[in-house]
Amino acid sequence: MENASVVTSLILTAYYDMEGLKYLYFITFLLLYIITIVLNFLLIVIICVDRALHEPMYVFVCNLAFNGLFGSTALLPPLLSNLLSHSHEVSVACCKAQVFCLHTYSSAEFALLTVMGYDRYIAICHPLQYHSIMSLSKVYKLIAFSWLYPVAAVAVIFSLTERLIFCEANIDKVYCSNHSLVKLSCTDTSVVNIIGLISVGVYTIPQIILILYSYSQILRICLLSSKESQIKALKTCTPHLIALINYTFGCFFEISQSRLNMSHVHYGIRLFMSLYFLIFPPMINPAIYGMCIQAIRVKIFKMFSSMSKLSPASQKRIMK
Repeated sequence: MENASVVTSLILTAYYDMEGLKYLYFITFLLLYIITIVLNFLLIVIICVDRALHEPMYVFVCNLAFNGLFGSTALLPPLLSNLLSHSHEVSVACCKAQVFCLHTYSSAEFALLTVMGYDRYIAICHPLQYHSIMSLSKVYKLIAFSWLYPVAAVAVIFSLTERLIFCEANIDKVYCSNHSLVKLSCTDTSVVNIIGLISVGVYTIPQIILILYSYSQILRICLLSSKESQIKALKTCTPHLIALINYTFGCFFEISQSRLNMSHVHYGIRLFMSLYFLIFPPMINPAIYGMCIQAIRVKIFKMFSSMSKLSPASQKRIMK
């Protein structure tokens, strides 16, 4: 235990494998961060400024974009700083802060996608009662749920990690994760792992059930509807489905990379798998919603129409 008290900083050893191409990695991640910031900020501004977009669906999209900014900022600025650093050290306090922020981001992302799936269920299965069901107070409650529920779930797991004493300092990642910190503990972590798994199950299972129920009802309604109604339902669900599938793949990549022995896999692939759910959903989501939702697409076109000269035919295609 005496050695444990010496551990005041942790070393992110994955950066040593990036030394040869660190400037290329730096430019790549910087560009990804800039793109993510610009796309999400643009989406938030468009939704907040235009009162016509102050509808439940767009409010949820706005929160999703804000969460994307939060998650990207918790990851990429420290990553860029560490790329240019020679020691690749991070204090225990900063590492724990990043753990809390990144886990809150990923949990809030899933909660928001769950709420958005429920919103699509109401819009398609109960269109005449949509505005009465999705009242302003109901929307506020769902947004509060999307943020407070993840924070509470992460706080339970984080409180267990906070009490651990670390005997080792090396983390084989480019960022801090809860699982990585638990592995550094010199005390028995069986109870921590069990409570952590129970907390994850209590958090995720009800949301998975709600998503499956929402889309099973949407599918049932579509099968009983006309071809035109089916196409309309598909269009309104496509952005959410793409975002949900994208996030699910990212989580699968991260779990596979961190929980399984993948030492035989090329480092670049492991790096991609560990960063996918933290980089690509925040970057791709605003592009998906910007392109697929006509109301947002039209606002973006109007915002930039003065800076570009498009033919009438091109303008007509964008407005469709």
